[in-house]
Amino acid sequence: MTDARIDRCLDLCAMARQAQGDDLAQTLDSLKQELELLSHDRNGVPAEFLSGPEKQWIKEPLITTDLAGYVTGWNRGAQMLFGYTPEEAIGQHILFLYADEPADRDNGIHELFLDHGSSLMEVRRRKKSGETFRVNLSLGHVRDENGEPVGMTAHYYEIEDRLSAEEKRRLHASIIENSEEGIMITDTNNRIVSVNAAFTRITGYTAAEAIGQTPDLLRSGVHSADFRAEVMSAMRGAGAWHGEIIGKRKNGELFPQSVSIGVVRDAEDRITHAFSIFSDISVLRAAEERMQRIVNYDSLTGLPNRTLFQQLVEQALTTARRNNDHGALLVIDLNRFATVNDTLGHEVGDELLKQVGHRFREVLREEDILARFGGDQFVVALFTIHKREHSGLVAEKLLASLATPFIIESHAVHIGASIGIAIYPEDGLHTAALLRFADVAMKRAHASESSHLFYSPEMNVLAKEQWQLETELRQALAAQQLLLHFQPKVSLRTGRIVGAEALVRWRHPKHGMVPPAKFIPLAEETGLILDLGGWILDAACRQIRTWLDAGLDLVPIAINLSARQFDAQLPERLKVATERYDIPCELLRLEITESLLVRDPEKMIPLMNDLVALGFTLALDDFGTGYSSLAYLKKFPITTLKIDRTFVIGVPDDENDCAIAQAIVTMGKQLRQEIVAEGVETHAQMNFLRNLGCDQLQGYLFSPPVAPEAFEHLLRQGHRLSLD
Repeated sequence: MTDARIDRCLDLCAMARQAQGDDLAQTLDSLKQELELLSHDRNGVPAEFLSGPEKQWIKEPLITTDLAGYVTGWNRGAQMLFGYTPEEAIGQHILFLYADEPADRDNGIHELFLDHGSSLMEVRRRKKSGETFRVNLSLGHVRDENGEPVGMTAHYYEIEDRLSAEEKRRLHASIIENSEEGIMITDTNNRIVSVNAAFTRITGYTAAEAIGQTPDLLRSGVHSADFRAEVMSAMRGAGAWHGEIIGKRKNGELFPQSVSIGVVRDAEDRITHAFSIFSDISVLRAAEERMQRIVNYDSLTGLPNRTLFQQLVEQALTTARRNNDHGALLVIDLNRFATVNDTLGHEVGDELLKQVGHRFREVLREEDILARFGGDQFVVALFTIHKREHSGLVAEKLLASLATPFIIESHAVHIGASIGIAIYPEDGLHTAALLRFADVAMKRAHASESSHLFYSPEMNVLAKEQWQLETELRQALAAQQLLLHFQPKVSLRTGRIVGAEALVRWRHPKHGMVPPAKFIPLAEETGLILDLGGWILDAACRQIRTWLDAGLDLVPIAINLSARQFDAQLPERLKVATERYDIPCELLRLEITESLLVRDPEKMIPLMNDLVALGFTLALDDFGTGYSSLAYLKKFPITTLKIDRTFVIGVPDDENDCAIAQAIVTMGKQLRQEIVAEGVETHAQMNFLRNLGCDQLQGYLFSPPVAPEAFEHLLRQGHRLSLD
């Protein structure tokens, strides 16, 4: 067919050279038609599809393929629709136009099959640009002279938008009106011409109140002129803008909003309107602020916590390094706060911490940082100080601020503090090191009863020794380095031994006997007291069993209980221990400190009653060292009061000690309690206390704490205290 058409074109060219007038015009028209048909033949479109009414297909997208699906024809309409030239398309498989690869290649290629005789279907295709679109696909067969299919024709009709302009307008209007975000549209004069329902809900202004106004209707006045200019520039077409703006509602309330600003342009690219889409993010910001406060601030005092403090100090240290400034960290620990907390209650303790924080803040400069790290510990960071001594002056001011009693719930509470100071850059260059060194200095100040101390390397050595001691104490519990000694209690009427107190001792493999005053407070501080107390209970019960098995006429043995041990599980632990060694509960006495009495009376009283019901007796140790215990004493099932050694040392020469001792004995007698005086070392002390009416004494006058064998010997030999 193509060769015949070429011959026909050559004949028409020869005729045109000889024709004139109308004949020439007719000949040229015929030649033009033949050339066009020849062009389509060469692009693979059979000429028979270009005759009669189908001639219009020249301008419509038409593609032909062989029966395997490879493109053999590609007309100008196909090029305009898909963007590929005939040279790019012919020879490729028809799948290169598919928006998605068909899952079943043999059954999913529409151009190779007619679906139940129907040649029209809706499909998705992809342009050279990557854009996907919907088209109607009409398929047909290309047949040879015998009527056998030799290929396929695919005719595409692009599907126009199914929404009319009016439908689009109504749809867009509905979307805007029902949006959860506020929408405000302004004209070229910056006047509001339209708002939606969310605008009214968020701002409080109705459409009637807003339309005709400028966006300044919502202006809060908190933003700078530069910020407002940036926003106005976006509304004039400088480019899309997104950010946060503080707006003002109709009722005057300020609120944060997330805002997107853009413009609308006409066909000639002129700005006709600007729009603002915004949402109220006040709830989100409030939640973020609450989270920030939880993460960075102490919930009780409102001061920065450890996390925020370290961030602020690191920033300040960066500036100090740049400016060669000096700085200091002060660690402040309140003295006897635990006693106040236990005696007067947690509510009073919490209020005390608030007031202490307030007083400290008033003493410091605005640029100084004050934080609370928890418990009764505060930390201060000072920067741009000129001399080391200046931080000492600040420490004195902080201590002086505590001199006036705190009045809380009709209580006049006195509180002191110990302060440790580390200097930047002499003592350290980083926050962690400075905090560690200041803490070492604080503990040294507390131990030496100094108001404040500066850090020195010697202090750090002591801190390392304390850490080493803790490690060794843990090892001692596991390595059987602990033992019990027993200090007798004797009757001031007969002089006979009537009881004993079990006291723990530590035989260190290198350093010999470690004084209890050195490791008991460490155990309390580190929580090891729970393990240590458990060991003492077990060891005391085991020793009692040993004495009973040896036929010893035994007296009650007392053990000391830490406040940490005094919990709901204590009765069960004691019951298990006594049952394990099969000893009567009456032989095991429990000594507690008076701070327990006011820690939580509603819980302590039932717990103590449970212990008494099991057969244990309770003694109040170190009586007189706490606050207001007399008011609570009658509520608890206490059978014995032990006068603290600090009130025994001065008798009979110190009038105050004598008066306190007499008051305790008198009160105890009124409550029908047994009175034991601790730390009695002289006959003068013994005689004074016996004359007051004390029932027993415990001290070096009769015997120091001794090993189990020595105590057994004292009992068997019937040793007595001489009362003459």
